[in-house]
Amino acid sequence: MKRLLPSLRAKKRYLAFELISEEPASRSDIVKEVMSSASSLLGDVITSDCDIRVLGFENGKGIIQCSHTKVKQTRASLAALTRINGKRATLHVLGVSGTVKRATEKFLQDEGVFSS
Repeated sequence: MKRLLPSLRAKKRYLAFELISEEPASRSDIVKEVMSSASSLLGDVITSDCDIRVLGFENGKGIIQCSHTKVKQTRASLAALTRINGKRATLHVLGVSGTVKRATEKFLQDEGVFSS
């Protein structure tokens, strides 16, 4: 199967985030709660249009991928997240970037997370 040309691919944005929680959480817990929060706030159709993916999560910080047209809705769904595994938690968005490399350099590398 042929690959799509770059001009035909869906554009993405990458949100660097920080987890503020009473207890540490795993990547799978975050994926479950982010999707649940987005689905309850936005509905299933808009959530699927957002195309939310948790790309990485280490030491309380990570990167989430979403559609470039749905950044506001994705941020709203992250702000609506209040609990992970029954413990109080929130995801604080550090910033948005067009590439994973730039998001890592600009928002996460100062703390030594995702460093090369």
